[in-house]
Amino acid sequence: MPCPAQKPAPARPRTKWQRTLALLCLAAAPLYASDAPVELKLVSEHPVEGIARGNLSGLAWCGDALWAVSDREDDQLFRLDTGATPWRAEAERFELPPPPASGLPWGMRMRAWVSGQVRGGQMDFEGLSCDELGNRYLVSEAHAAVLRVSPAGTAQWLALPGSLVRQARASGMLLHFNALFEGIAVDPNAERMWLAAERERRGLLVLHRQQSSWQCAGSCVLMSEGGRELPPPALGDSPVPRSFSALTFFRNKLFVLEPSSYRICRRSPASGAVERCWSFAAEALTEERRYSVPYGNVEALWIDAEGAWIGVDNNGKARGDGEKRPVVWRFAAPAGGWSAQP
Repeated sequence: MPCPAQKPAPARPRTKWQRTLALLCLAAAPLYASDAPVELKLVSEHPVEGIARGNLSGLAWCGDALWAVSDREDDQLFRLDTGATPWRAEAERFELPPPPASGLPWGMRMRAWVSGQVRGGQMDFEGLSCDELGNRYLVSEAHAAVLRVSPAGTAQWLALPGSLVRQARASGMLLHFNALFEGIAVDPNAERMWLAAERERRGLLVLHRQQSSWQCAGSCVLMSEGGRELPPPALGDSPVPRSFSALTFFRNKLFVLEPSSYRICRRSPASGAVERCWSFAAEALTEERRYSVPYGNVEALWIDAEGAWIGVDNNGKARGDGEKRPVVWRFAAPAGGWSAQP
């Protein structure tokens, strides 16, 4: 029940219930005030050359370099030369093995195949992560599968349980074309892996490694939620679906990129519960950086102690200042670090 608006004292005495509600509202007021996420500070931005059509869909720091993946390229990763101006994407090719059976409905698989024929990218790689050995993990939205690419360039599909897709769909996720797995995070020891379902419904799932395969420890589903939310004021007042577009693991916490609200949220790796959020809307939605699309197009995220890397998948579209290349933003870590409490 909403807190009553402040009015002049009523003529008759308040009931005990009304007094209790008023006290609860006063006690909760500081919590309401702290709900607005702190704005992150932009340190630098970097246009990237060498990624076709601007489709940068994942970022991960592996070894001594920042790597990227494109959802239009099925057989290559990109090592970003961050010493060049502008940044250069250097392709590393690998031999792609045939994808495993996905467990997705026939109609959804056919739509993905047709889309891949038209726009390129049959795998539709939408996320990138890395373990401490330098293995790269790519999540395929089209096939609901995960590809591991070794430092030597050998690629192998991971053995995922058939119950993964069934559980996700039973929870309302993965029901709509082009709204499937959008993010992936692997812990440094490659013992746990999290996947983010994009939207309608969005959610988080977790898998545990058992020797050479990955399994659900009970339920794979950590959380699932639907609904719509208002975007930042610069994008108007029409509600948009809640969504996730990237996922990363840092210091035993999950960090999720929420493109509709232009924020990064720290979540529990055990439950998916949100703990704290930080906004980057003020910097991302200036006139010169804004794109003429009614949705967020930030799709890549990597967190480290000093800050956050956020990548923009602009689909070849120009932003306000005419820039058509994909862009990577560097934001400083918040005061107190990413582990700070509200």
